[in-house]
This record gives sequence, C-alpha cells and structure tokens, in this order.
Amino acid sequence: MSHAPPPLAYPPPVAAPSAAPGADGLPARFGKYTLLRKLAAGGMAEIFLSIQKSVAGFEKLLVIKRILPAMNNDAAFIDMLLHEARVAATLSHPNIVQIFDVGQANGQFYIAMEHVHGEDLRSIVRQMKKREVLEFPLEHALAIVLGMCAGLSYAHEKHDLDGTPLHIVHRDISPQNVVVTFTGDVKIVDFGIAKSDNKLLEQTKSGKLKGKVPYMSPEQARGDHVDARSDVFSTGVMLFELTTGKRLFKGASEYETLKLICDREYPRPSDVRPDFPADLEPIIMKALSKDREQRYQSAREMQADIEAFVRRHQIAVSNIALQHFMQGLFEDKLAAQKEALLQGKQLADIIEMQHGPTSVDDVDGSGQRAASTLSMPAAARTVTDVNASRATPSRTGLALGLAGAVVLLGAVGGGVGYVIVKRDAKNAARAAAAAPAPAPPKTGSLRVESDPVGASIWVNGNLRAETTPTTLDQLPLGVPIDVRLTMDGYEHAKQSVELAADAPGTVKLALTKGSVVLVLKVTPETATFTTTMDGKPVTGSTIEGVASGVSHKIVVSAPGFQDHTVTVSGGPQERKLVNIELEKAPEKHAPVAAAGTAAAVKAPDPKPAGKGKLNVGASGGWCNVTVDGAGRGATPVAGLELSAGPHRVTCTTAEGKAQTATVTVPADGTARHKFTL
Repeated sequence: MSHAPPPLAYPPPVAAPSAAPGADGLPARFGKYTLLRKLAAGGMAEIFLSIQKSVAGFEKLLVIKRILPAMNNDAAFIDMLLHEARVAATLSHPNIVQIFDVGQANGQFYIAMEHVHGEDLRSIVRQMKKREVLEFPLEHALAIVLGMCAGLSYAHEKHDLDGTPLHIVHRDISPQNVVVTFTGDVKIVDFGIAKSDNKLLEQTKSGKLKGKVPYMSPEQARGDHVDARSDVFSTGVMLFELTTGKRLFKGASEYETLKLICDREYPRPSDVRPDFPADLEPIIMKALSKDREQRYQSAREMQADIEAFVRRHQIAVSNIALQHFMQGLFEDKLAAQKEALLQGKQLADIIEMQHGPTSVDDVDGSGQRAASTLSMPAAARTVTDVNASRATPSRTGLALGLAGAVVLLGAVGGGVGYVIVKRDAKNAARAAAAAPAPAPPKTGSLRVESDPVGASIWVNGNLRAETTPTTLDQLPLGVPIDVRLTMDGYEHAKQSVELAADAPGTVKLALTKGSVVLVLKVTPETATFTTTMDGKPVTGSTIEGVASGVSHKIVVSAPGFQDHTVTVSGGPQERKLVNIELEKAPEKHAPVAAAGTAAAVKAPDPKPAGKGKLNVGASGGWCNVTVDGAGRGATPVAGLELSAGPHRVTCTTAEGKAQTATVTVPADGTARHKFTL
C-alpha cells in the first residue's frame, strides 16, 4: 500500500530556466552562501567571490576562504586557523578588512570576510606607470598613510572583553596588504599572521620570518621579539617610498635586503628628492629609527605628527579626491568588472530559485528552512564551539550588499587573507591574440615659459634637464600633466595642463619673490658673526625673500666659536624665528717639548682607515657629479662607497656651470653634501 508523501513545510521552488555553471561547477551553493567565482587557490585553501541571500531581498557580497578537505584532518592547522580568525574578527574598524563569520559547511571549514572593492598599492603603482602618471600625489600618499595609522592604532590598542590588552601586531605591513577602495577608503588586510599575546598562537609558530622582507623592521629581520613599533617602522618605509618614488630597501637577494635593514645607514628622503618637504623628513626618519626606543612609540603618535604637517601646509587630503584619483586610474577595468559581476549574480539568482530543502533536517519546527551550516559570528566562537556536532543557527547581519565591480587582493597560503580578482586566463589570452597590435602612443609638445627666465622645470614630479624658456616634446596626450617651476629665491609656481593632438600646449608662469622672513637670534649676543644661506653670504640677522616649502641650509660662524649649521623651511608669508646657540671652540694647546730637543715635532695626523658612504644632492635643479675626477652620474647620488677621508666633489649643470667642494667621508659612516644651483 502506497502512501502519498507528506506536504513540504517549505514551498517548492519556482520554475526557472536552468543555470549554466562553468567548467569549474560555479556558481554553486556552499552552506548559506553561493560561490560565484574562484579567485585564487593555494596549498591549504581556496578563495571564492560569494554572495549571501536571505529574506526580504537581503543580499551581501563577500569572500569565502574554504579550507581544502585534505587539511581538515590537521588539528594543529585548524586550531591555528580558527585562532587567527577569532583574533581578526574582534577588529571592527573602517580601516581594517573585517571578518564576518567562521564555520563549517559540507564538511569543510571556511572563513567569510568583507568584500573590498579596490586595488592594493602595488597594483596602483603599476597602473600609474601604464598611464604615465609619474609621481604619486603627495596628498593621496598622506591620506593613505593616515588611514593606515588609524587602523593600526585601533588594532594595537585592542583589548579583550575582560579588559586585557591583546597586543596585536600585524607583522606584514606592505604594499600588497594595503588596499585603496574605489570610494577613497583605505583598508589594511591580512591580519592572518597577526601576533597576539595568546598561548595558542605562540605554540603554532613555524619559526620562519613572516612578512615581506623589504618592509620588515630591524628587530623583525633579526628574528627578535616584535611589538607595535615594528608596524610603525614598516609604515615609515611605505611613507618614504610613496613620497620619494624610490624603493628604500632593495638588495640583490633577501639576505642582502636584510643586511640593508639591519646594518646600513638609511638614506634621507632629501637625498632622493632635493625639494622634499623639510618638516616631513623628520617624521619619516623618526619612524625609521633602528632603535625602537627612539622610534614613534605608537602609530597614533605618528598619525598626530602627519596630521599636524597636513594642517601646517594646508594640504588637501580628502577621501573624495582619492576616490576620483582611483576611478580615473582604473576607469577601463571598472567597466569590465561590473559586467562580469552582473553575469555571475544572474546565475546566482537562478540557483537560489532552484534551491529547495532536500531533507527533513532542512526544515525547522516553524516550517522555515533551517541553516545547514555550522556557523556563528567568529568573535563569539571557541574551538570547542566549532568542533561541536550539533548545528548552531547562524545570525544574519543587517548590511547592504555592494553592487559594483570586484577587486579583492590577498594571500591564500595561510592566515586570513584577501585576494585579487583576475580575469579568466584563457579568455584573456584569446582576446589578446585576436586584438590588433596597439598603435604607438600619440604624444605632443609643451612650451614652458617663466618670468624671470631660467627656472627649473618639474613634470609630474620629475625634474627635467631643461630650464625656461623651452619646449618639451614626447608628452602624453589627453591626460593631466602637472608642471611646477622652481627657482632659488622665488616661490614655486604650478599649473596643470592637458595636451591635444592639434596644437602644442603652453604654460606661462610668473614667479614671485620668496615670502618667508627668517629672523636669526644668535646667542651669546656679544658674538660677531657672519652668515651664509645655501652657500651664499647674507647680511644682518633678518633674511627676507626666502622661498617657502624648501629646505635652506644656514651656517653661522663667529671667532672663537664652532660653526653652527641648521636647516630651516617656512610656509608662505611666514615670519620664522631661528635660534642659534653658538658653542665655544675647543682650546688649542701648544706642543710639549720632548727631552733633549728644542721642541717636539708634531706627528702628522693619521689618515682615517676604512670606508664610508657619500650622498650628494642639489637644490634648485640637477647636476652631474664627479668625485676625485671620476663621473658618478646625475643627482641625487646616494650610497656611494668611498675610502674614509677628504674627497673633491664637483657638481656641473647642463649649462656647464660647475661648483666644487671638499667633503670628508667618515669611516663606517655617511657624509652628505647638497649643492645649491
């Protein structure tokens, strides 16, 4: 005798056209999520772009990190993974990628994390090179580092629920782990290798260095104990590189890079860019102190000094400006990503309509479909909770889904990561093969004039060999070109221009006299002193007509006193007091006569032994450098290894004007000299 099956408590699915998953079986259901697309895979986990749907049209786009089945039997790995997820899930801050959930579905552990729609700094720099944007805008570099400092401050100061400090340290602050979204937000990602004072994590250490070597602090490179100040050092490295456009630590191998970090003296930003803001350089160098006791003691301290610099110079740091910068930089990529996401979502909608309960276990007592995933917010779970055999209903977050293109950047091998969405390699290869050869880029010319003439020309942050008036050729068409003119004793002048194919562009700028006034207060007041600024003599204690935003070297000399050197800079229209405290010169004693001689013959001073380094820069332009008659290239010249002692250094401009100085290189140290052109 047959019996009709009992009616289902959950209504049958609505008829819908059949979904057409790809060759990899995606889109596909995974617990309460629909996996749209595989983004990356490693030896321990796979990363998927996913969508979560619920009642009342709830949709949330996120990323699922699914642990491979082979790893489920590795209890130590699962414990470490869950610990890392719990540490990261306690962090809820606008500048940190958030972990939403950790659980188990279909017999596989997973971590659900925030979907970040943006690009990491490494990808941004690569795109800038493709678009011929030659200089990272200072305002955007500062906005990014301020966001990093805010996120790190929050993580470093995080406490447990009982008030115990967690002492979280990221340990891998690097360009790959800082994402800028297309709405102008800054996100730190991959707290998966974060260190906290938790016994579980200490027991699961691998003994290997964790992090990107060129961004490690000296203590991390040596394998010593690290704390929050290690992240501050890494942030200082990134601020140096963003504002100078040069790598700080780049050896021929990881070992050589570690030696650069631990043993060598670091170049200053002004060694790379002579016009580097004088009051930003101390911030970077303090963050880069080898002795962490001399470093910023917290990311919050560093953030405060950068914010003061921004206010002092009235720099337009803005998330909106950063948003426009990102969207303009990745305009073509955004359109393609949006179309790909739309297609994936349409398939996910069909799968959701087709999905119905497959067993009585899928229906709870109220007639509603129950969660088939062992899952709850990660911060509330323990290892015991995750290993329990009874399913725990998941809690649904009330967040709006994002409708846009997807770029997720990340690491798959271990820890809570983030990923880069890449187009299907085969489709990209076919498209590249079918596409016609790209036409050579079209360029134009730009006439640059100034009053007075002879100004140095900077194009998108790069110093040109020409001076005004001149015509610059081979410049890109249809993109903003930032032109800046500098001249000793005059304020900088700027103009942005876009070149068209039909006519050359023109920039005509009038330079105004320097607006800074420096007032020297020399003590003791009875001293009769002479002064030079940037190698040129000045009279009196008040120096007018000084250019703003530029570092100036002032040397005060007085009989019986040691020369006093100070570097100063000022803002527009600023009247700045410069305190000079002279110190007595050491007394010279007469030689003592030796027995049997009229007077002792003074032995010649021994020549210093060993080797040192020489850095040569130039302000107001560039020049070719020769040392002891040997050519060493154009300024800036940094890290030139020479024998200790005096060396003759010559700076020759493109017009043939030469300046010469004698510079003494200390043994096992670095000498610095800057020519004023």
